[in-house]
Amino acid sequence: MSRAQGAATGCTVTYTTNEWSGGFTAQIRVTNLGAALNGWRLEWAYGGDQQVTSAWNAQATQSGSSVTAVNAAHNAVLAAGASVDFGLQGTWRTADPAPTAFAFNGAPCGGTATPPPTPTPTPTSTAPADCAGAGATICSDFEDQSEPVPSGAWQTTAPDCQGTGKVSVDTSVAYSGTRSLRVDGHAGYCNHVFAASTRDLSSVGPLVYVRMRVRHTTALPINHVTFVSIPDASQGGKALRVGGQNGALQWNRESDDATLPEQSPAGVALSTPLATGRWLCLRYQIDTTAQSMRTWVDDQEIAGLRVDGVATQNIDGQWLARRTPPRPTGLRLGWESYGTGDDTLWFDDVALGSSPIGC
Repeated sequence: MSRAQGAATGCTVTYTTNEWSGGFTAQIRVTNLGAALNGWRLEWAYGGDQQVTSAWNAQATQSGSSVTAVNAAHNAVLAAGASVDFGLQGTWRTADPAPTAFAFNGAPCGGTATPPPTPTPTPTSTAPADCAGAGATICSDFEDQSEPVPSGAWQTTAPDCQGTGKVSVDTSVAYSGTRSLRVDGHAGYCNHVFAASTRDLSSVGPLVYVRMRVRHTTALPINHVTFVSIPDASQGGKALRVGGQNGALQWNRESDDATLPEQSPAGVALSTPLATGRWLCLRYQIDTTAQSMRTWVDDQEIAGLRVDGVATQNIDGQWLARRTPPRPTGLRLGWESYGTGDDTLWFDDVALGSSPIGC
C-alpha cells in the first residue's frame, strides 16, 4: 500500500492505493478547508505508467500522465470542512508510485508533497491468526484433503441447482502449505457449485467470526455472483451470500434479495472491487442477537458493508427492513452465477468461530 498527502489552506488530499502485479485501486479523500463549493475538480500527474480504467463516486479522465477527477452529480456540493471520497481502478506495467502533488479547482493543494516510505503492513486486528489456538469450530487449510475432490470435512454440493462449475483440491496453488480449494465457476443462470463444511454451526456465537484467504482470477462482474454462502436458520435455511454486483463486493440476503450496500452509485462506491491474481484476507463478523455485521478486506474495514442497527442512506436501509437477526448454520465456498460471470478462484486458511480470528 502506498499513501500520498497534500495540504494547503484550501484543502487536504489523501491518496491510498491497494496494489498488485499490473494493477491497483486507489481510494482518494479530499477535504475542503475553504468556503463551501458547488462543484469540484481534483488534478494530479502520475510519475509511473499508470492508466486509469474506471472510477466510482467521480468522473475521471486521463491525458498522458495527467488525471482529472470531477464530482459526480450526487457529491458536487462540498461544505466548508467537509470531505468527499472517490475511487479509481487502473493498470501499470513498470512502476506505480503515488502522485506527489494535487490541484483542487485549479489551486495547488500543498505544492509538492513527498510520500512517506511504504510501511510494512501491520494488521489492525489484534486477534490471533492461528485458528486452532482461537478454538475455531472450522479451522481448515485443506492439507488433510488427499483426494482430487473435497471429502471428509468438506463435501461438494449444489443446493439450488447444478451447472458446469466444479470444485477440486489444488496442489499447485496455495496460500500456505501445499493444498487449497479450487473453484471453476461458470456463467449461466443457476450455475451453482460449492464445497460445504460438514460442521453444524448452530451453536457458534453470539458473534460469528469468519476468516478466509481468497484468490480471484477475474474481477467481480456487473451481474450478481456469490462465492460464499452461509445457510441461515432465521431465513428458513436460505442463505446470507457474499459476492459481487456492479463490480464491487456485496452481501445479499436470499429470502428477500436485499443487498448490502444498496446498489445505488453512492452505495456501490462505499464498497470495494476485489484485486485479482493475489491472495486476499477476507473477514466477517455476524451478530446472532441483533442486525449487526462488519466486513474487512486485508484488515481494512469496508464502510459500505457495515450494519449497525441504524439505517444509513445508500448502505443498510434495505438490509434493516428485516429485523430478525441471522442465525448461521453452515458455510459453503464456491460460485453461484445468475447470468454472466466466469471465474476461477481459490480458498485457503478458512476459519470460523465465536472469537475474533485475525489475518
